[in-house]
Amino acid sequence: MLPGVSEPTVPGSPAELGAALEATGYLPDDGLATAAYLALVMHRPLFLEGEAGVGKTALAHALAQVTGRPLHRLQCYEGLEASQALYDWDFGRQLLHLRAAEAAHANADTAALEASLYDRRFLLARPLLRALEDSPSVLLIDEVDRADDEFEAFLLEILSDFTISIPELGTVRARTPPLVVLTSNRTREVHDALKRRCLYHWLEHPDFDREVAILRRRLPEVTESLARQVARATATLRTLDLLKPPGIAEAMDWATALHTLGARDMDPELAARTLGAVLKYREDTERVQALGAGVLAVD
Repeated sequence: MLPGVSEPTVPGSPAELGAALEATGYLPDDGLATAAYLALVMHRPLFLEGEAGVGKTALAHALAQVTGRPLHRLQCYEGLEASQALYDWDFGRQLLHLRAAEAAHANADTAALEASLYDRRFLLARPLLRALEDSPSVLLIDEVDRADDEFEAFLLEILSDFTISIPELGTVRARTPPLVVLTSNRTREVHDALKRRCLYHWLEHPDFDREVAILRRRLPEVTESLARQVARATATLRTLDLLKPPGIAEAMDWATALHTLGARDMDPELAARTLGAVLKYREDTERVQALGAGVLAVD
C-alpha cells in the first residue's frame, strides 16, 4: 500500500460483513459470513470446499471489493511449479541489460555488472509474491486440488509465515498478512497439514429461496416467476446424478438465455432447447432428454 493511504476498512462483525457482501451482490449464509470474518480478523487462510459453481471463487472477489483490497489470483493446475507461483527472472531483459552495459563500458567491473543483473526491475513477480508486496491484499488460490502434492507442501511453507526468500534480493515479508482464500472442488483430497493451517468451510448449493434471491439480485431484468422456475428446475437437475450438476453460474446462464429468448415464464419445450446453458456434458444432456419433459416441469 502506498504511504499515506489508510488501511481498508474491516467489518466489525460477521453480520456486518455479511451485509457488506450482500451489497456487492454476493449472498452468503450466516456460516459462510462467520468463516470469512474470522479469516479476516485472525489472519488465517480460509479453505473453501464444495461442488463447482457454488460460489467459492466469487466469494474472494466479493471480499476484495468489500475490504477495498487488491485481488491476486493463482490458478492451480497439474505441473504448477514454484517459479510460476512465486517469481522468475526476466532473462530477456537481463540479457539486453548485459549487452548494453558491455557496449557502454568496455572495462566494466564484472562483479558489479553481475550484481546489476539481479535488480528488482528484472524480477517478474507472480501471484504469491505480488500478494505479499501489495499489502494488505486478497490472495485467491483457486482449485488447489488440481496442483501436485509437491506444490501443496511448498504452499504450506509459504502460508506458515507469509514470507518469501529471494536469494539475490533478500526476504520479502507481508506487512499485513493477505486474506487468503483457497478453493477446492474435491477432485482429490487435500492433505490434512494444509487444511489444519486454515479455517474450513464446506459450501453447499444454495437452498431454493437463496438461489431465487441470487438470481433476482444478479439478473434484475429476469421476472420473479422465471427466476423461481429456473431455480426449481436447476434444483431438480442436481438430483439426477449428473456428471456435472449445475451450479449457480449455470442457473444464471439459463435464466439469461431464457430471458434473451423473450421468456417471462419457463415451459418444458423452451427449457429443453436451452439445456446447453445449464448442462455442459453430452451425457448429462442425453440423460435429461431421455427422462422426458416432465423433469423440467415447474408446476
